Amino acid sequence: MTAQIIDGTAMAADIKTEVAARVASLKSKGVSPGLAVILVGDDPGSVSYVSGKAKDCEEVGIFSETFHLAAPTGQQELLSLVASLNGDSRFHAILPQLPLPKHVNELAIIDALRPEKDADGLHPVNLGRVLRGETSGALPCTPHGVLQMLARSGNDPAGKHVVVVGRSTLVGRPLAVLLSNKAKGANATVTICHTGTPDIGRFTRDADIVVMAAGRPNTLTAEMVRDGVVVIDVGTNRIDDPSRKRGWRLVGDVDHEAVREKASWISPVPGGVGPMTRAMLLVNTIRAAEMASG
Repeated sequence: MTAQIIDGTAMAADIKTEVAARVASLKSKGVSPGLAVILVGDDPGSVSYVSGKAKDCEEVGIFSETFHLAAPTGQQELLSLVASLNGDSRFHAILPQLPLPKHVNELAIIDALRPEKDADGLHPVNLGRVLRGETSGALPCTPHGVLQMLARSGNDPAGKHVVVVGRSTLVGRPLAVLLSNKAKGANATVTICHTGTPDIGRFTRDADIVVMAAGRPNTLTAEMVRDGVVVIDVGTNRIDDPSRKRGWRLVGDVDHEAVREKASWISPVPGGVGPMTRAMLLVNTIRAAEMASG
């Protein structure tokens, strides 16, 4: 058995087409959706990611502006910028690009956002709504992207055992809640594994669907899954590769070549969850604009 590929790039392109139609509809009513991005410092990964988001916005017709601040920018200055953007009617959604510098309290910056302008779906009000089973507001982008990948590949998690490896607030925990909600495209039995789990393979071998969000290359091996499993690889890890011009390449958390020989479906890295996360940012932005316009 060789797994079919869950092509996040192709799915993201479809979602962009859907978002572009919604943007055009709003513009016909005199509303121009806007996204503000806050970038602190010059981390190459963050700079590249923000550039990609700006391109995505341009493709679908969303107005975006990046507020690029120097790395030493203090927390109070950031909070002042957030307060200003909260009151700026040009922007329906605000995205602080994470991670922020270590001297900044990320949670304080996220908490300062107006919940209705939270582009990443990480404000405690929005996470609380997810916990209550509400899905009409902003959803965390990566977990929402994973749900869409399952739905669009025909892998309904309802009644299935899903193992999520990773317990971060960005991915693991909100994804586990979304998957277990009594809702279409969810209703799964969910197990969360993490660094405190002694034998992760004991759980993944029993899973119908495995979502890897551990942040470590080759964490999931072929010996840890059963035949026919569906695997979503959220991991994005740089490993040295002298054969590449830049000296490194991106890999996920899964031993892709070995696991794909046992899986029925598997997502690649790159080209899997990454494009879908960016697409969900567009979905949150257009949704915020639609809600603001009534």
